[in-house]
Amino acid sequence: MKIALNTGWSAIRSCMFALLVSAALAPVALAESHLQPHTAEYKVKISVLGGQLTTEVKSTENGYIATHVVRATGMARILASGTISDSAEFEKTTNGFRPTRFVSADDVSRDKIQAAFDFDWAAGEARGLLNDEEYAASIPGLAFDRISIQYQLMHDLSNGVTSGEYVLFEYDELKTITIHSIGTRKVKVPAGEYLAIGIQHQTANSKRVTTLWCVEELGYLPVIIEQHRKGKLQLRATLEKYLPTQS
Repeated sequence: MKIALNTGWSAIRSCMFALLVSAALAPVALAESHLQPHTAEYKVKISVLGGQLTTEVKSTENGYIATHVVRATGMARILASGTISDSAEFEKTTNGFRPTRFVSADDVSRDKIQAAFDFDWAAGEARGLLNDEEYAASIPGLAFDRISIQYQLMHDLSNGVTSGEYVLFEYDELKTITIHSIGTRKVKVPAGEYLAIGIQHQTANSKRVTTLWCVEELGYLPVIIEQHRKGKLQLRATLEKYLPTQS
């Protein structure tokens, strides 16, 4: 059971918003990059086990900083104490956002990765520490970490971009992901009832399919996140609370 739980926490961390805008979308004329600072709480269910995802977005001088924290709840705390905490700093650009720093502290899942990177776009590299060792990875073109990409996706949806090829930078690996819209429907979550657009994505050769139900009135924040493998639901997160803030 502990292996299954750890795999689930890793799935939350890696699949939540694992989307990256590719160069193919760069020519699209997009509106000004803007996010509403806010906090949000999600109830997470992995099989029969429970967890909580808390997210926070704050504005900075040149852009934003977003922090996502996952922790076990209920009986799951017996099997997995601690948290997975990821934070990303990203600046505004004419086409959305560009990450400048990413920090991850994972003391729950099997890999227990500790990382802190700065993005050097002039050199085309991400440099920093990975498990206390110096680390550098080449990034040939614009790339996003797994946190800042959520907000790039929200930005793109607000500009009518609902399909395309995306790429995820995950330490030393670049993954191509295809996204498409599966339409709109009314959804009901603890935070309220909304009309949402469904965005589905899947990595090439992967058996996992992730679906995000995003709401326009919340800046296209996902209110439901689901992951299926071979047609079977593995993970579901639903929005419980949303609070806009001033900074």
